[in-house]
Order: sequence, then structure tokens, then C-alpha cells
Amino acid sequence: MAPVRVGMQASVTAPVTESDTAEAGGSGDLPVLATPRLLSWAEEACCDAIAKELTDGATSVGSRFELQHLAPSPVGELITVTATVQYVDGKLVRFDVVASHGDDRIVASGTITRVVVDATRFLRRLK
Repeated sequence: MAPVRVGMQASVTAPVTESDTAEAGGSGDLPVLATPRLLSWAEEACCDAIAKELTDGATSVGSRFELQHLAPSPVGELITVTATVQYVDGKLVRFDVVASHGDDRIVASGTITRVVVDATRFLRRLK
């Protein structure tokens, strides 16, 4: 594994669409950004933050998350989720994540832990 370092960062920006809502995703009955979709964007930002530092055949898998969804976001709202490497211990990488609206209002914050693995060896464990 190449050196994943504290402070590495990436962001994902996306508009909330009808298919991103709690109503559409089955996690509620309101037409606002679904927490599972928000978590998915946060995981994507985490992956992007370290992707260039991983060796060939390596990837990261999610192992733990804590996400506080603090404010609703309607369809059409532009959301930016930023993941910053907060802690590295060997293959374990912990990220701070923050999601905000275009006006910089915080929508969510939390911590995601991912573990760097060899993709082939990881998939062999499925058999």
C-alpha cells in the first residue's frame, strides 16, 4: 500500500434527485434526501480521497460508520460531501465526513472507517 496520509481529502457534489429521496428509496415517506443515499455519497468521497494512493489490486471496504443527518434537503438542492483522512493505522483508515448545501449549511457530519484490502484475496473469502 502506498502512503495514505492524514489530511488527504476528496469531495463529491451532486444534486438531490427524485430517486435520491427517502420516499423513493424506502427509508421514509418524505420527498427529501434519504440518509442511505447521503451515506453512499460519503463513502464515495472516502474512496476518492485515497484511490490514487492504493497499489494495483488494492481497494478499500467500509467497516464502520457514524453519520448524523442534521437537516433535510429537498429535490434540486446541491449537496457537497467532503471526506478527510483523520487517522491511519496500517490498513485501517478513518475519515471525517461533512455534507453541506450550496450555502455551506451543514446537512450531515460523521466518521467512516474503511479497511484497505487486496481485492482478489477479499473476494476469495466469498467461496
